[in-house]
Amino acid sequence: MGPIGRIGPLLPAMKVCAGVGWRVSWPIMKTIKTAFFDAKPYDRETFDAVKDGYGVELKYFAGHLNADTVHVAAGSEAICIFVNDAVTHAVADALCAQGVRLIALRCAGYNNVDLKAVYERLHVVRVPAYSPFAVAEHAAALMLALNRKTHKAYFRTRDGNFSIHGLMGFDLNGKTAGIVGTGKIGRVMSGILRGFGMRVLAFDPFPDAAFAQAGGCTYTDLPTLYREADVITLHCPLTPENVRMVNAGSIAQMKKGVMLINTGRGKLIDSLALIGGLKSGQVGAAGLDVYEEETDYFFEDFSAAGIDDDVLARLMTFPNVLITSHQAFFTREAMTNIAQTTLGNIRAFFDRGELPHEICYRCGEATCQRKASGKCF
Repeated sequence: MGPIGRIGPLLPAMKVCAGVGWRVSWPIMKTIKTAFFDAKPYDRETFDAVKDGYGVELKYFAGHLNADTVHVAAGSEAICIFVNDAVTHAVADALCAQGVRLIALRCAGYNNVDLKAVYERLHVVRVPAYSPFAVAEHAAALMLALNRKTHKAYFRTRDGNFSIHGLMGFDLNGKTAGIVGTGKIGRVMSGILRGFGMRVLAFDPFPDAAFAQAGGCTYTDLPTLYREADVITLHCPLTPENVRMVNAGSIAQMKKGVMLINTGRGKLIDSLALIGGLKSGQVGAAGLDVYEEETDYFFEDFSAAGIDDDVLARLMTFPNVLITSHQAFFTREAMTNIAQTTLGNIRAFFDRGELPHEICYRCGEATCQRKASGKCF
């Protein structure tokens, strides 16, 4: 089976590359010019390694997409963007005026796109999943590091300090984990935690009965999960209903000293409430790969400039908080999957008008047009 999220069944000609997955050979008709925003060295390396089989000409730009930079997309038929590129109404207008027809997100989230502004004007495709293992394993890494304080031990021993005072952790075996969201990532996380010998409780508005019956988890309501879990890990998408679901009220319901892990979306947690919980000891530790105001900081280097965000700066002062810069997805396998799926999305649209991974603001409606026609409009 090909990597998750790939549009493999739609591709006309493929061959297997050992250790990588599907490699595509398209019957190229024309080269598709694509403006690639927020290009980092690792993006160039990964996309350049697989792009030859797709006939997509990538023009890389280091800057983020916004109203001041959108003009560089002139002459392109598609743009490729990441989580910190902003498609506002003004940007959508400019893209349409320049002849751009497709916005290809090289990520799963799309909160940075004004879907109403682009509807019936620009098609938007994404990478719905690239490696649930990458994200779940990173969540487990945060959990283990916070518990056994390996990040602190690393710096101690490098300074010649071999004292273990203050580094005591606890056995995960026999403890209760609470997983919020049992999609692909949540289910992988459940397997990891059960491997540690933990009891796994889960909450999801759409429970997977078959997964639960197979021993994957025990579904329960949020108050019970909050009350009983020693570790809570968030693996759900951001919706209007769950914005800041971890707040002062929910933290008060949690077990004293709970460990919180968030590799989902930053706005699932009210950061000020988290600070309050850390100060009181209600929250014993927090591992954050996402932050509700991360756009201005994550993926960039501010080591010489300092952090102006007082909330982020305060979180970073806690010895029991471990923050990573939205890197949970960042594995070789995931990056390869992202590149192949993104390029496949572009090629499928311009060759055959197919949009298997399109999204729009009406996708959640009962009369979703994409379910019937394969396109949002």
